[in-house]
Parts: sequence; C-alpha cells; structure tokens
Amino acid sequence: MIKVMSFNIRVGLADDGENHWEHRKSFALERIHAFGPDLLGLQECLDTEQAEFVRTNLPDYYFFGVHRGGPGGTALEMAPLLFRRSAFRLLDTGCFWLSETPEIPGSMSWGSNYPRTVSWAKLSCRLTGSVLTYVNTHFDYEPTAIEGDARALRQWLDQIRQDTALIVTGDFNADKDSNAYRLLTGDGTLIDALRQIQPNGEDEATFHAYGLQEEMAAIDWILVSDHFRVLDAQIDRSRQGNLFPSDHYPITAMLDWKA
Repeated sequence: MIKVMSFNIRVGLADDGENHWEHRKSFALERIHAFGPDLLGLQECLDTEQAEFVRTNLPDYYFFGVHRGGPGGTALEMAPLLFRRSAFRLLDTGCFWLSETPEIPGSMSWGSNYPRTVSWAKLSCRLTGSVLTYVNTHFDYEPTAIEGDARALRQWLDQIRQDTALIVTGDFNADKDSNAYRLLTGDGTLIDALRQIQPNGEDEATFHAYGLQEEMAAIDWILVSDHFRVLDAQIDRSRQGNLFPSDHYPITAMLDWKA
C-alpha cells in the first residue's frame, strides 16, 4: 500500500493574522504525521525557515524542491516532493518549468503571473521492486496559464508514461469542470483518486481561504495511472476553532498496486 498526500501549506510570508505560519506550523505538521504519507507533495513551501521546519521535523523523508525563481521574495518558493526513505529507493529526480522553454529556470509563458515548476522523482518500491514516477506541481492562477500549464505537463507525462506508473499531486488552481482537468484525466490516462471513492463529486473542495464558504474550490488533486487501485481517498478538514493548518485542506489517498 502507498499512502499519498498533497498539501498546499500556504507561503510563510503571507500576512494571515491568527493563521500566520508561525501560529499554525505545528498544526500543519501534526496533520502530516497523522496520515503518515509515503509520498508527500507540498506547494507554497518557501526555502527559508518554512522549508527548514519541514525538513527538520520530517527526518525520515527525502526532500526535493527547486526555487521557482522570478522577482520578489517568493522566488524562493518551491513545490517540493518528499518520499519516505524506508518505502522507496531513489532512481532519478528532476525539475522543469511550466513554460514554452521548460529547461530554463524561472521561465514563464501564457500570461503566467509567476514561474511554476514540476518536481519529479523516479522511485523503486522497496517492498515490491515496482517502479513509479512521482510528480508534484503548482499551476499558476491566470486562466490562460492554467491551460498552458496543463498542456505542458500532459506532454511531458505522455513522453514517460509507457515506461512507468504515475502518481501526480498538486494545486492546479482549477476546478474539475476546467479544460485543465479534462486535459489530464479526460482519456483515462490519469484517474482522480478522490472521485474513485466519491464518484458523485460532492463536497470535494480543498481550498477554503481559512474557512470562507464562498471561496471553497476543488483545486487540489491526486491523480494516478491505471497501475493502481484506489483503496481510499479523503480530505482532511481538521481545524482548531479559527486556527487551520493552511488555507487549503490536505488531500490524501491510499493506493495499492494492481496485480
């Protein structure tokens, strides 16, 4: 069984008042430990004290993230992936940018507001020897860029999917009626883990802007190739009064290899 979590932890620079990173970081860590993922995709992780807190408190995990680049303090923002060292052996890893020049660090296209990265790791499962590629990303929020990001990611996935099982996590900044969702899932190459458990698509919002009902949106997804059976998938809606672990709820899935 493989336990997967995707979690936008909200950039530590944000002026979020009572939900500032310093107030909620222990709560965010608690939710990660509560699920105990084998694969963990984070978004909005700033490579300052925020990333150091994650690395220090998850010592059993390999951490791989690359600065997205661009102007301002958020240039150090990453969409890192983590995997449990006891569960996987690293075969290869890399990063590219969601742009028309994906090999150029900090590059942007399609009217994107910020550079956006894809982190990936090719892993061998220590228990079974099976190989998978784990991918984590954070799309832009500009509508034209969202679709461009989805096309770029899909093109890259199409180049490797004949040779490897796939698990993709991310904040896609798009709902499940979007072209981005159809580009990634429409032909069945990737399967929405949550919709395997909740096929009616109800109550699947992950973004909530610290409890604002009118802002809720289902923009965080776990997508998997047909190599896996989805045993369970959930959204962790834990809160402590007005304190949240992030402005996104983490989403989780439990997978098993098909025979």
